[in-house]
Amino acid sequence: MAAIRSATVRANGIRFGILEAGAGPLALCLHGFPDCAYTWGQLLPVLAEAGFHAVAPFMRGYAPTEVPADGDYRVVTLAADAQALHEELGGTGDAVLIGSDWGAEAAYQAAAAAPHRWRRLVTLAIPPAALDPVLLGDYEQLKRFFYLFLLQDSSGLAEAIAARDDMAFLDRLWHDWSPGYRPGGHLAAVKQCLRDPENLAAAIGYYRATRLGDSDVPDPGQVPQPTLYLHGARDGCISAELARGGERYLAPGSRMILVEDAGHFLHLEQPALVNEHILSWLR
Repeated sequence: MAAIRSATVRANGIRFGILEAGAGPLALCLHGFPDCAYTWGQLLPVLAEAGFHAVAPFMRGYAPTEVPADGDYRVVTLAADAQALHEELGGTGDAVLIGSDWGAEAAYQAAAAAPHRWRRLVTLAIPPAALDPVLLGDYEQLKRFFYLFLLQDSSGLAEAIAARDDMAFLDRLWHDWSPGYRPGGHLAAVKQCLRDPENLAAAIGYYRATRLGDSDVPDPGQVPQPTLYLHGARDGCISAELARGGERYLAPGSRMILVEDAGHFLHLEQPALVNEHILSWLR
């Protein structure tokens, strides 16, 4: 298997820590919360063996990537990071974009804003924005979204709760979102990325930058690229039943696959199956 290398690249005004493997067309892999670039550790070598330059950045504010001085964590800025990384890493029109959770939000925006950069798109665990009214109109789903309201609090309560008892709050989110899965050392690596209070505040800042029902949040509209949308059947964050049929809001030729025996972090829970789906789609 191809070796994973660590490197640093400057893009969109900040220094990004990245993991990379292989050479060829760019395959940019964006992580979510509470997660980090190591989440793609089983996909990067597979992409490299398939002929891609597979790159997973630590998203802005997640160590070792810099905490931006302007505190800008809007989705449009995350998408701008993806465009800048595409340019700095020598991406062409053959590049592909893969995103999970917040990485999926950024990927939808980036792909819609610059379709000439990205040939195909893969998103995990987050349906297209057109399904938001369905999610927000469901009582049980609103209960699952309790963390959104907590993390949007600006009093300092969110940071205090998230940091308490060695970030036990993150353990509980993983337990609820991927029932039965034990992240072990991976969650320890995530916590290390957020150990500094500045980094933890940055991760929480993503939520404060995008409030539910905020009319200023841009809707990317229908992403023009064929998109593979993967969702865990046991996802405890976003109900698989509510997400079902999400492909109808994507470009013609797009596809949604429900991954059985997997929750929110499906690429870690069922890596062989998820990697197979992604490779098949990108080819």
